[in-house]
Amino acid sequence: MKRTLWALLVSASVVLPSAAPAQTMCAPRSDLLVNLKGQFSEAPVAIGLTNTGGVVEVLASPEGDTWTIIVTDPGGTSCLMAAGAYWQTALKVAVGQES
Repeated sequence: MKRTLWALLVSASVVLPSAAPAQTMCAPRSDLLVNLKGQFSEAPVAIGLTNTGGVVEVLASPEGDTWTIIVTDPGGTSCLMAAGAYWQTALKVAVGQES
């Protein structure tokens, strides 16, 4: 499951429209967060740990107008992986209640 999610994130970065620069951008995490907050009013809305010890974060603007996925390596360097528009938070469904 973790490898499937990672493959999806990496492939999504190639095909999704971007609100951020088209080239891969890496910088210290704090710098990227300040930049995304200032330019797009984005803040973290989801976070997960990768099987290699990195951290995946989804940042979104308050109204969901823009979103960005960053991956931070254990050394603290973060890279933009994907960005886009119209972020929506999925509803949590109780186990056994899927439709």
